[in-house]
Amino acid sequence: MEGTIDTWVKKHRLIYTGATRHPFILAIRDGTLDFSSFKRWLGQDYIFVRAFVAFVASVLLKARKELEENSDMDVILRGLASLNDEIEWFKKEASKWEVQLSSIVPLKANEDYCRFLEGLVSPEVEYPVAITAFWAIEAVYQESFAHCLEEGSNTPAELKEACQRWGNDGFGLYCHSLQKIANRHLEKASAGVLAKAEVVLLQVLEHEFEFWNMSSLGT
Repeated sequence: MEGTIDTWVKKHRLIYTGATRHPFILAIRDGTLDFSSFKRWLGQDYIFVRAFVAFVASVLLKARKELEENSDMDVILRGLASLNDEIEWFKKEASKWEVQLSSIVPLKANEDYCRFLEGLVSPEVEYPVAITAFWAIEAVYQESFAHCLEEGSNTPAELKEACQRWGNDGFGLYCHSLQKIANRHLEKASAGVLAKAEVVLLQVLEHEFEFWNMSSLGT
């Protein structure tokens, strides 16, 4: 049976594809991405991930109030714990690429996305809305970078570790777990909450698209 998330992805296929098959990703896949764009993405995403930690922590707190769904907390906590490793990976990768993280200034698209995340931290944001956003943020990276690892890709050796980080099968299973959680709670949600969750999904996809644009163009 098709869940709400699948229905929305089909309904908004063009926007979803824009986020997961952006020219930035296609350039990695076909081996034409200018490494300066990758370095820009690296520094900007390091800033974003630090803001993402606070958002995921807020989703965990919301899950805790869903007392009948302790399994949700296990999945979300696993994601939260992995972000420490992710931040360390960014630091190591930045050193390799000679990117000075301490001097990175967030660009407008990054500032806008971080501000959007801060809004979702609010206790007034319902759990089905927050978990939908969480799934979407993770799923865009999983689908995007997995595409760069598929047979026939010409992803440069220097970028394969980054692609593997989010494009691996394990991360795909984790995203699937988040999708199942989101679907389960969306099925029980009121019409008003469903409408909010669908809007937030579209907002995430738009922010992701703009983040790739920023990484490509530097604006």
